[in-house]
Amino acid sequence: MNKKNVCVITGGSSGIGLATAKQMGQKGYSLVLAARTPAKLNSAIAQLRAEGISAQACRCDVGDWESVKNLAALAQSNGTVTAVLHIAGMSPHMGDEEAILRGNALGTIHMHDAFYPVLDKGGCIVDTSSMSAYLAPKFIMPQKAFALAKTDRSAFLDKLLSRIRMLPKKSRPGAAYAISKYFVIWYVRCEAARFGTHGVRVLSITPGNFDTPMGALEQKQAQSYLRFNALKRSGKPEEIATLFAAVSDPEMGYLTGCDILCDGGCVAGKLCCKL
Repeated sequence: MNKKNVCVITGGSSGIGLATAKQMGQKGYSLVLAARTPAKLNSAIAQLRAEGISAQACRCDVGDWESVKNLAALAQSNGTVTAVLHIAGMSPHMGDEEAILRGNALGTIHMHDAFYPVLDKGGCIVDTSSMSAYLAPKFIMPQKAFALAKTDRSAFLDKLLSRIRMLPKKSRPGAAYAISKYFVIWYVRCEAARFGTHGVRVLSITPGNFDTPMGALEQKQAQSYLRFNALKRSGKPEEIATLFAAVSDPEMGYLTGCDILCDGGCVAGKLCCKL
């Protein structure tokens, strides 16, 4: 009997993650949802099972290496891991600069390292960035420190924090968010070759403003960007969930090492206004 194809979704308890879980479940995947809040996780699992979708919960803090290793082991015990959709993240309203860097940057590194030996040939890992990575000033990006992510994670965090703490205190969470999401895009490009030796694809998706619980925390800022948006509206979670599901399809087998921007044309509109 063939093992089930397993899809792991971090941040799967609400918003884009839950919308993506429903679409991947409808494609026949056995789901493992990871998030930090047990009550939200249990609610999401109940919704999915009510729709006839096989799903299991795993409490996980992606900023903690042991927690992510446990997630990978659980996923592997459930079947053949063919898709890892790393959608969890921390916005500037959810913590200080160190918490944001640990959740977004270090969390991405942990997910890659834990699932590198687990993902099956032909599978993929899809990370999540943010359009702030495109819009933030490039001079704040400590790109020379990014390479430390592969050799010395403590020094990596220290270098990023040193750059961020040169800024006014009120600006630091936003800067940490932009830097961590810029790092995600950089890291995906660097990791494509490593995963490619196993026949596994690596890419990222960059959302714009979406109608989600996290989006609600940033509603004021989102409204200020709406004037640059080509479609003049926020996105629906189901719209970007369709993108996550599409790029996960094995038939997209030549797509790797890149970022896909899904923002209603906001970045394009903002950049064109500078010309």
